[in-house]
Amino acid sequence: MARKKLSPQGVAREAIRRLKAVADPVRADGAQRYFKDTVRAYGVAAPAIHALAAELHGSVKGTWTAAEAIALCDILFAARELESKAVGSLILCRFKKDLPPSFPAKVKAWLAANLLDNWASVDTLCPDAMGAFLADHPESVAEVTSWAFHRNRWVKRASAVSFIKLAKREEFLDAIYGVAASLFPVDDDLIHKAAGWLLREAGKRDPKRLRTFLLEHGRAVPRTTLRYAIERFQEAERKSLLVQTR
Repeated sequence: MARKKLSPQGVAREAIRRLKAVADPVRADGAQRYFKDTVRAYGVAAPAIHALAAELHGSVKGTWTAAEAIALCDILFAARELESKAVGSLILCRFKKDLPPSFPAKVKAWLAANLLDNWASVDTLCPDAMGAFLADHPESVAEVTSWAFHRNRWVKRASAVSFIKLAKREEFLDAIYGVAASLFPVDDDLIHKAAGWLLREAGKRDPKRLRTFLLEHGRAVPRTTLRYAIERFQEAERKSLLVQTR
C-alpha cells in the first residue's frame, strides 16, 4: 500500500511541535554568545536537530520531490528560531540532486528577505545545497559570484560559502578567488570571515596559488580574512605573510 503523502504544511507543524517539546531556555540563552546579532532559539542541541530532520525526511522520502522540500523551507525559514530554519535546510539538502534550475534565485530571495539572518543558517544551507547545485549546474556559477555585490550581507556571505565544498576542484578556483577579491572591500566581519574560510579551503587544493594571491592583493586583504586564509600554513610562513601584506 502506498504511503500517504504528507504536506509541507503538516511537516512544518510537526517540526515546530517537536522542537518546542524539547526546548531548553537555558541552552537557548547560551546560544546567543555565538552571535553578535540577536537571535532566537529553542535551545535544542545539534544532534537532536539532525535526528529530527532525518526522521522527518524519512516520513516523506519517496513521496516528495525538491519542490515540496522548498515549500517546507518557505514555511520554516519564516519562523524566527534557529532550529526551525536548520531543520528546513537539512531536509532540503537531502534533495540536493533534484534541485530545479531556479534554485539560486530562490535561495537569493530567502537571503535578501532576511529569512536566513545569521551566519549559522546561511552556512547550514549554502555549502551543501548550493554547492551541490553548482557542481551539477556550472552555468550558474557567474550568477552566484555576482551575489558578492548584493547589498544584503547574507547574500554576500552566501556568495562565498556556496563554494566551500567546491574549493577542492580546480575548475572552480577562478570563481572562488574572484569572489574572495570582490568581498575584500566590504566592511563586515562576517563577510571577512567567510572570504577567509573560502580561501583556506582553496589553499588546501593549491597552496602556492593561495600564497601568490595573498601577496598580489597585499594590504587589500582584510586582516581577519588573511588570518583565516593562512591557518593551515606553517607558523613561519604565517608570520611572513602577515608582515608582507601589511
